[in-house]
Amino acid sequence: MQKETQLILFLILTAFYLVVPVAPVEAAEVVIVGEARLKLVAQVISGIRKTLRGSISIYSPAEVKGTLRLIVGKEQPRVVIALGRDALGEAQDLPSAIPVIYGFVLTPPAISRPNTTGIYMAAPVSEYADLVKKHFPSIRNVAVIGSRDQLQFLAGYHHPRWGSYSAHSSVDLVDTLKRLDNTDAILLLPNVSLLTPAALEEAYLLSFRKGVPLLGISERQVRDGALLALVVDLVGMGRMIGEYASMVVSGTKTELLPPAPARRFELFLNTETARKMGIRIPEGLLKAAKRVSP
Repeated sequence: MQKETQLILFLILTAFYLVVPVAPVEAAEVVIVGEARLKLVAQVISGIRKTLRGSISIYSPAEVKGTLRLIVGKEQPRVVIALGRDALGEAQDLPSAIPVIYGFVLTPPAISRPNTTGIYMAAPVSEYADLVKKHFPSIRNVAVIGSRDQLQFLAGYHHPRWGSYSAHSSVDLVDTLKRLDNTDAILLLPNVSLLTPAALEEAYLLSFRKGVPLLGISERQVRDGALLALVVDLVGMGRMIGEYASMVVSGTKTELLPPAPARRFELFLNTETARKMGIRIPEGLLKAAKRVSP
């Protein structure tokens, strides 16, 4: 009796699966490679979700190390989003037919792979220029210092009183700072090989010795003595990456979506530096700042 019951149950289940089709597991339209456990990367991914139209799969760089090509072959995504240098390094080995959009990098990386674009974190010089012109009329002559590539991408702002200075090492950066005269402020572009701890310490000392404020690129630099910094809004940057990915999924070619800076930046201010250098910060700017130090 028990065997007959099992046989009947087997026949019923077999008939069910023959009649009712099993829905296939859909592959993601977008594969994201990024360390989602990190708070900053998680903020970028949350922004991507706000604007991306399509299903996603998320992998950490460690998960895809040496195997991203196989994962993409299995998932068959319409686009791959690489968040960070490690993720982008893995994505460089993908077939050129697969669009890659990068993010969570300071400046546009020097890559030869076609079908690649992205959103970068560093604020263009024009963002600082607009801020200074509007709120700090006493700051007119500004020296912009960075690598040659950074000056090319970020210093497209042409102003007769904003000069560009290329540095190729941290020692060269410090020597350039020492030679500067007749400048009201110094803007340091983001470059880890130039802005070493020793070079930054020397930069802060020279800044206060000469009474010339530094315009930094991070909250930490503001805490350490820079007058101000514009720091990328990570969720906003994620929104832009999601917009790019949605357009690619819809058929837009990556060559029509050139690398671009984020749209929104948060302001950090150091009121103690301003006081020591006799710089007045408007009340409205203080209220608009993300954080004021000390």
